[in-house]
Amino acid sequence: MNKDNSAMEKSRSYQMQNLDSEKRSELLNRTAGYGNNFLDSINTRKVSPSKEAIENVSKKLNFFPINSTDPSETIKLLNNTGSPAAMGSAGGRYFGFVIGSSHPAALAASWLTSTWDQNGGLEVTSPVNAEIEKITAKWLKEILPVAKESEAGFVTGVTMAIFSALAAARFAVLKKQGWDVQADGLFGAPPIKIVVGEEVHGSVLKALSMLGLGSERIIKVPVDNQGRMKPDQLPGMDDKTILCLQAGNVNTGSFDLAAEIIPVAKRNGAWVHVDGAFGLWAGTSPQYSHLTKGIEFADSWATDAHKWLNVPYDSGIVFCRNGENLRAAMSMSGAYLDQSGNRIPYQYTPELSRRARAIEIWAALHSLGKNGVIELTDRLCRHAKRFAEGLSDAGFSILNDVVLNQVLVSFGNAEATNKVISEIQNEGTCWCGGTVWQGKTAMRISVQSWATTDEDVEMSLDAIIRIAKKNI
Repeated sequence: MNKDNSAMEKSRSYQMQNLDSEKRSELLNRTAGYGNNFLDSINTRKVSPSKEAIENVSKKLNFFPINSTDPSETIKLLNNTGSPAAMGSAGGRYFGFVIGSSHPAALAASWLTSTWDQNGGLEVTSPVNAEIEKITAKWLKEILPVAKESEAGFVTGVTMAIFSALAAARFAVLKKQGWDVQADGLFGAPPIKIVVGEEVHGSVLKALSMLGLGSERIIKVPVDNQGRMKPDQLPGMDDKTILCLQAGNVNTGSFDLAAEIIPVAKRNGAWVHVDGAFGLWAGTSPQYSHLTKGIEFADSWATDAHKWLNVPYDSGIVFCRNGENLRAAMSMSGAYLDQSGNRIPYQYTPELSRRARAIEIWAALHSLGKNGVIELTDRLCRHAKRFAEGLSDAGFSILNDVVLNQVLVSFGNAEATNKVISEIQNEGTCWCGGTVWQGKTAMRISVQSWATTDEDVEMSLDAIIRIAKKNI
């Protein structure tokens, strides 16, 4: 056998291992072990990876083999190189951006769902996903402040949830004017007025841009010192208007005053959308549901499950009061598609072929139960208040009213604050990011992980205060 034929036979033998039960079991068990080792070490390692670990990814994973490799060797290389370079956001001391970690039940469900390898777009391609989507949507509507008659779609994240909701809004608003945007597009269409707050999140602007509505052709309503729209500054609205409210400002955690604003918008015929990426979950708790008062009277809502609920990435949810508008905006024709069944999942999302994401959400909700979701909400907010209290007592300025899970702290001027942030990230006890809030440089602490304990908070507080006092 010549050298080339030998290499081909070796490659073929490795491919055949996928059909070998013993080899497959060994591979999956070893991979589970790698995962467990990573999680077991998450609280004893630095939260951020070292520069050397990141460089090793480029050095060691950049060779594209000519022939096949034993799958166990591929995963071993990935683990040995990738795990040290992974950010420790799965642990309890990562407070950057608004990133949750994976709840154990949701993580296990993610593994199982990947094993099932379901195409979640049609009921015929995954009956189990279609049924679980219906159950999960029903449970979510029971605990979240959305219309109980609304329909839900399971998407990648809140950007696509907003995109889907605003596509439904665009369809409905133009339909009132006698225009079919799905058939005729936007060329010559009646104008749509878009109203947002000055603190609108970039994901809303991105969605507007992708929808052809323009990220700059909008009216921005002035906000107060917490980022909330000023109700008395709202422009005139009519049935050609889409108003976007915010439930949970990404810096302060504050909420637009929906109970005041939505009735005004609805009286004038406007469509109201709520960006509730993480803040919508405040409505699950009796202690914090006052923040979401009136939000349930909107027309559409967008939120993430990979934030507050702590399911693995990626997982977002769109809700639309009138499901027909969402289906009209998301559906497609195709003679070869079997669109039979009680729920055709793709009709609520931009994707046709997609992961069966609702299964992981179902697992998290089932494992936590209603009381567990309430406890998680209350605990994350309690941790945030403790951060604010500890940093304030140490003499540092808290820039926001800590109403939810977000804390903004200043260590003096911009140079000093940025220096402290950099040293905290390099020191590795915890990880917090920087932001600029209404002209003031700040460190932002986002408490979003189910894994964060009281001990994690105290350890992180000690490190932050020690580093800050050393540098200012």
